[in-house]
Amino acid sequence: MENLKNIVPVDNFDWDVFEQGETYGNVSKEDLVKTYDESLSTVKDKEVVMGTVTSLNKREVVVNIGFKSDGVVSMAEFRYNPELKVGDEVEVYIESQEDKKGQLILSHKKARATRSWDRVNEALEKDEIIKGFIKCRTKGGMIVDVFGIEAFLPGSQIDVKPIRDYDVFVGKTMEFKIVKINQEFKNVVVSHKALIEAELEQQKKDIISKLEKGQVLEGTVKNITSYGVFIDLGGVDGLIHITDLSWGRVSHPEEIVTLDEKINVVILDFDDEKKRIALGLKQLTPHPWDALDANLKVGDKVKGKVVVMADYGAFIEIAPGVEGLIHVSEMSWTQHLRSAQDFMKVGDEIEAVILTLDRDERKMSLGIKQLKSDPWENIETRFAVGSKHAAKVRNFTNFGVFVEIEEGVDGLIHISDLSWTKKIKHPSEFTQIGAEIDVQVLEIDKENRRLSLGHKQLEENPWDVFETIFTVGSVHEGTIIEVLDKGAVVSLPYGVEGFATPKHLVKEDGSQAVAEEKMEFKVIEFNKEAKRIILSHSRIFEDEQKGAKKEAAAGEKKPAAAKRNKKEEEANQVVTGSVEKTTLGDIEELAALKEKLSGK
Repeated sequence: MENLKNIVPVDNFDWDVFEQGETYGNVSKEDLVKTYDESLSTVKDKEVVMGTVTSLNKREVVVNIGFKSDGVVSMAEFRYNPELKVGDEVEVYIESQEDKKGQLILSHKKARATRSWDRVNEALEKDEIIKGFIKCRTKGGMIVDVFGIEAFLPGSQIDVKPIRDYDVFVGKTMEFKIVKINQEFKNVVVSHKALIEAELEQQKKDIISKLEKGQVLEGTVKNITSYGVFIDLGGVDGLIHITDLSWGRVSHPEEIVTLDEKINVVILDFDDEKKRIALGLKQLTPHPWDALDANLKVGDKVKGKVVVMADYGAFIEIAPGVEGLIHVSEMSWTQHLRSAQDFMKVGDEIEAVILTLDRDERKMSLGIKQLKSDPWENIETRFAVGSKHAAKVRNFTNFGVFVEIEEGVDGLIHISDLSWTKKIKHPSEFTQIGAEIDVQVLEIDKENRRLSLGHKQLEENPWDVFETIFTVGSVHEGTIIEVLDKGAVVSLPYGVEGFATPKHLVKEDGSQAVAEEKMEFKVIEFNKEAKRIILSHSRIFEDEQKGAKKEAAAGEKKPAAAKRNKKEEEANQVVTGSVEKTTLGDIEELAALKEKLSGK
């Protein structure tokens, strides 16, 4: 009430004017408009001015540039700056002071573009940190909106660690440094990695200065290769070689670790400058050999998995990090050279017997043939001398055939024990590798694990019969099957062969017998033990000529016999009579003998 008492009425207040809506008093309306216009900023179209954000929402930003009306800018033009708020000063480009609706038309994007190259060059010179909006992916990197200019962000410059998913960066606003500008082509290259490298370099120095062998650190799996894993120790990289990932066999590091996984590692070694750091993962756990069952001993049976194959054997993992070698010679009792791949493959679960065990050297040898009985333990019973068996041809030598009766039981058939009658120069003439052949045990060599075998012994010795047929002096028809320098091989009846020297191959007309010629031969030597028959064709007509000469000589001796005494004459008469009888009947008797021999 006291305040109302102090109000002094205006003497010259015109109520009529007030009622008509005019409240300017003594000042004219025109003067007030002029004063108002002078208080506003003077702006021109197509120029860049500074304005203040007065309000904003998801779609638009209202900017006051000191003009009679505020301008509206699309929020999309500020997406590079998600932290925009009321009161911030921004650059705007005046496109039009008023449109058809009297609205002030502004553009922040064009304002940025107008001054973009000046600001880009200024940022490069001052090594300034700027903000940019990542618009999209492109080949080799990303496209970034910087001051309204599309700059290139190489993939290698996004971060200090390799980027596997570029899409997660699209639509983000990040800080960058301008690293390169091509004025001619208006190209700009930016880097985010450069912002953090300086900080990481300092961290790296701090970490390296504190490195010690045996030190355990936490790191992040940065990269996985076929030979190992790179670990980020906080700006410093170290390598875990594949052999240091696990005490067991590792085919690929991905079996043990995954990308971006955080793991503890131990420093094994580093060079003098600490640029190469060797790390270990398996060293953080006890060695499996130390935890191996103390009661395990030679002769025990163990089960395991085949982890590595080689021609000479297989490595069996009986526990993670504990392996034993099965040499190929311990896979089968057979003595034939074979590859370990013939018996097993990687991944097979097998049972084996411990042959040797060295805990200090952490070595173990195993065998699987020991799971079966040794075939040579009771060899005398199973393969007694004189017993007959079926065998398989395994190999040839010049002197015989190696055969296998069963796995682990081998024997040799000497070339002389293949056939009673044929003269075999090489076993390949008689049989072939892989063929089945019947044998008889002739001798057992248990110490050397070898049997002496024979094939011809399965048949009766035909030379006992040949001895009665091919007697010395007997004549037989034969065919020359091979001519050599020292003579010819002759095929005789009953599958037997004989031999005739060149001088015994001369025919009666003086010509030499040739291959495949069939003629008669006289036996001049028979050797049962050596299985040798010596023949002669020329001896047949030579003996006939000798017989004729003897008869002629006997006729010349008749006159001289008359001079002898009576007793000698009587004796000579008896002899002469006999010789004369033979001489007279010689031709008929020889013919009969030939017919008899031919018939035989």
